[in-house]
Amino acid sequence: MELANRVKTLTPSSTLAITAKAKALKSQGYDVIGLGAGEPDFNTPAYILDAAEKAMRQGFTKYTPAGGINELKEAVANKFIRDNELTYTTDEIIVTTGAKHALYTLFQVLLNKGDEVIVPAPYWVSYPEQVKLAEGKPVFINAEEANDFKITPEQLEAAITPKTKAVIINSPSNPTGMMYNQQELQELGDICLKHNILIVSDEIYEKLIYTNDKHVSIAEISSRLKNNTIIINGVSKSHAMTGWRIGYAAGPAEIIKPMTNLASHSTSNPTSIAQYAALAAYNKDEDPNAEMRNIFNERLELFYDLLKDIPGISCVKPKGAFYMFPNVQEAVSQNGFDNVDDWVKALLEEEKVALVPGTGFGAPENVRLSYAVSVDQIKEAAKRIKHFVLNHQS
Repeated sequence: MELANRVKTLTPSSTLAITAKAKALKSQGYDVIGLGAGEPDFNTPAYILDAAEKAMRQGFTKYTPAGGINELKEAVANKFIRDNELTYTTDEIIVTTGAKHALYTLFQVLLNKGDEVIVPAPYWVSYPEQVKLAEGKPVFINAEEANDFKITPEQLEAAITPKTKAVIINSPSNPTGMMYNQQELQELGDICLKHNILIVSDEIYEKLIYTNDKHVSIAEISSRLKNNTIIINGVSKSHAMTGWRIGYAAGPAEIIKPMTNLASHSTSNPTSIAQYAALAAYNKDEDPNAEMRNIFNERLELFYDLLKDIPGISCVKPKGAFYMFPNVQEAVSQNGFDNVDDWVKALLEEEKVALVPGTGFGAPENVRLSYAVSVDQIKEAAKRIKHFVLNHQS
């Protein structure tokens, strides 16, 4: 059977692929350390679990509005006021089946065939694939490692064409953990306003920052930028709720409404029970992220110091998320491999450490390491990686 052209160019998610390979080896009895995970290694907080059980017991197991229950939209709106000093009405918010679904739905309603979306590289693996599924064209800008993996205003200006429809900004970033400050966002935003380009601001890691740097949403800088921005966020990373699949988008109602209409014909609605769990997550008074943030920070410091001791590996220290994105090209060359993908494959086979090649993120000299694992696993992983590198020194 002939498949649709739109799926023929899709590349499987490299993060999910490496995780699946690691799990397969584990099931065969191997002691595998998987550093490919894109999720916190904590269970969802108990008060959220209790809220989900209560919702089930009270019969909240039916269809909901396609764009989410109004109570959750109001809680999301209050979150924006509290955290970002941004005001949105419930008509300007859609609750979706994860932040990934928010992005997918946005590109489906936004793009016509041939429309261009600027994607800074390194990028999250699903950005270009979702643009292509909407028959758009991803246009990549190489964010230099020397500039902390951040694009410059000059690079953005040079990439814009008459077909440019949007630009994606992900801060803190997956896979690099970098962050844009307010001045940098202002400069990029001014260019977008000048050319009437929509800003897609993916802020899913905003609660996982390990420096004194403040998360800044580009939408909070000015009313003009707010009206020209769609914010993507969710509870997956901030509240260890990846499997619950609750994300959301906030922005101009003329974009949110067709997103809601499309959702009504694709998912019907986000899972009712998960919505009530997310409602509890956002209605909690105290900071539910503090303990997880502190633990991630300790792991980052440990892993970063251990990596510095491995020949041929260098790393820009991340400020947020729970990934490091070291450059391993020197180690790859010294170890006699043709490319990072082969090096990562051999590392998994020989030392049973699973990393994600940077190729899928648009950075073929790097690898992504998640430190959403225990301290013991971090120490052992660093030990194995170092042994592998030294064992293959030519």
